[in-house]
Amino acid sequence: MVKIATWNVNSAKARLPNILGWLDRASPDVVLLQEIKCETASFPKGDFEAMGYNCAVVGQKSYNGVALLAKQPVEDILDHLPGSPDDVQARYVEATVGGIRIASIYLPNGNPVGTEKYPYKLAWMERLRQHAQGLLKTERPFVLGGDYNIIPAAEDVYDPQAWETDALFRPESRAQFRALLNLGLTEAFRALHPDEQHAYTFWDYQAGRWPRDQGIRIDHFLLSPQAADRLVECRIDKGPRAEEKASDHTPVVLELAD
Repeated sequence: MVKIATWNVNSAKARLPNILGWLDRASPDVVLLQEIKCETASFPKGDFEAMGYNCAVVGQKSYNGVALLAKQPVEDILDHLPGSPDDVQARYVEATVGGIRIASIYLPNGNPVGTEKYPYKLAWMERLRQHAQGLLKTERPFVLGGDYNIIPAAEDVYDPQAWETDALFRPESRAQFRALLNLGLTEAFRALHPDEQHAYTFWDYQAGRWPRDQGIRIDHFLLSPQAADRLVECRIDKGPRAEEKASDHTPVVLELAD
């Protein structure tokens, strides 16, 4: 069994004790982190290496940043999403681990919608779709995991009406997400839990969203057909969100058969 986790940690340094504690308990083989919020050189690599993880990190000062940690060798690292050489935001890292191509994704938020941030989000998603199309041609198993900043459907948000105009739930955003799925990718959580309610991965710090369970599901795993054939489980671990100094996201854990 291969266990892959994704988690937007909302600052690797600020959350380090939480992250290390969870890794010790959950012991995933591969960990995809988003919003590490530090430059590559200042990522606390040594702490993860001490736990047996090899690290591929793409950071930038104060914002964004992604990492891929694995107990096996991390090979053929791609440190950006192809398609826009001028895009310097640290949002994508991809590598081969144990024969599986795996990416850690921090998709743009896109808010406020009336600014350049929303077209950037949609263009980034189109680049991701084109890249996924290329990966499919290899016919190798791949996993695209991370914070997609997309609420796929009404059951994935506590109040759909309140989110109608938000970049995470606008029709254009969801259409781009469907375009990814329409390539033949499988959204792991809903494939196994089609009717589960209150299956959220993010709860805002404001307005008591966590204690009232008013969340959204925006952290996803998309699998190629070859990876989907090996899908055993995909679950949300809400435990870390209840801890002191928690990230506003919680981990999602994917299990694939060997």
